[in-house]
Amino acid sequence: MLHSWPHDNFLAFSRQHEWGGLTAQSTTLNNGVTVIQHDSGVIEFQPAENIAKLDLVLSCAVHGDETAPIEICDELISALMREELVPQSRVLFLIANPAAINVGRRFVEENMNRLFSGGHSQGAGLVNRERKRAKALEGFVTDFFAATPSSHTRMHYDLHTAIRDSKHEKFAVYPYQNGKPYSAEQLRLLAALDVPVVLLHEGPTTTFSYFSVNSCQAHGFTVELGKVRPFGENDMSRFAKTKSQLIALITQGANIAAAPELSGVQVYQVQRSINRTQDDFQLNFPDDVANFTPFKQGDLLARDGSEPIYAEQDGEAIIFPNAKVAIGQRALLTVMPVALQHLNIV
Repeated sequence: MLHSWPHDNFLAFSRQHEWGGLTAQSTTLNNGVTVIQHDSGVIEFQPAENIAKLDLVLSCAVHGDETAPIEICDELISALMREELVPQSRVLFLIANPAAINVGRRFVEENMNRLFSGGHSQGAGLVNRERKRAKALEGFVTDFFAATPSSHTRMHYDLHTAIRDSKHEKFAVYPYQNGKPYSAEQLRLLAALDVPVVLLHEGPTTTFSYFSVNSCQAHGFTVELGKVRPFGENDMSRFAKTKSQLIALITQGANIAAAPELSGVQVYQVQRSINRTQDDFQLNFPDDVANFTPFKQGDLLARDGSEPIYAEQDGEAIIFPNAKVAIGQRALLTVMPVALQHLNIV
C-alpha cells in the first residue's frame, strides 16, 4: 500500500495508519540524507556517511498515554525532515503503538512492554495486534543494527513517562547485562541526557530495551522522563537538556568528552520484583506516594490475597507500583541505593 511521501507530519500519518503493515518507501533530502519510512511509526535517517559510527534507536509510545517522549520524537523527526538537523549518526525512530495514542491509554489490549524478547509469541501466541506489532518492531530493530558493522556503537533509548510522581523526576532502567560489566561511558551519556539516576535490573525481562541489549548487543535503556500527562500539558522546558543531548547524539555522535563525570550518577539496584498472583491484590500506600519513596523494615507494602508483603530492610524503596496489572505480571519493584565502587563498571 503506497501513500504520498514524504509526509508533512509523520506522527499524524502514523496515527492515521495505527497498526502499520505499509510498504516501505524512501527518499533523499537535499542534504544527501536518505530517509526510509519502513512502516507507519517506523522511520530511519541515514547520513551520506555515518561519521559518528553511531547507530541510534529512539522509541516512544510503547505506552500510548506517555505523551512527552512522543512530542520530543515528533519534533526531532520534523527537524530532520526540514533539514534543520543534519545527522552524522544513523537514527531509527519508532512510534511503537499509535493505536494506543489514539485511545489515550497505555495500551489497547495488552501491555506492549511485556511483549518483547519473544513475549509476543508466548502463551496464546500472536492473538492480538499489539503482539503482532511488538514482533514487527523487533524485526525493524534487528535489521537496523545488523545493517552496519558491529564495531559501531549501538544505542537504544526507549523513552517513557511514569504513572506517578517520582522523587527522581528523570531516571533510567539499565537492563540486565547477562554478566557483562556496566558501561561508564553510557552512564555519563545518561547524565548528559539529564538522567543522572539509574536503576540496575538484575534479570531478563520482556521490555523493549532489554530486547536490544540481549538480542542486538546494544546499549539499551528504558528512560523515564517524568509523569504521564495529556498532550499539550507537558512543560517542554523541563526536557530542554534531554532534547539537546538527543540532538547532539544525532548530529555529533556519542561525545563522551562533553558528558558529566561519573561521580554525579546515583545508582539503585532492584531488590525484589513482586508479582500479582491473586485477584485481590492491594497496595498498602496511597496513589500519590512517589516512586523511590523509602520504607522501614517491617512496613506493610502490599497484600497479595491473604499474603502480606513487608519491607525487608530499612530504606527499601518502591518503584512502578501498579495493583491493576494482569495476574502474573509485576505489580511492584523494590530498590536500594548502591555505591558506584561496589559495581562492575568499565
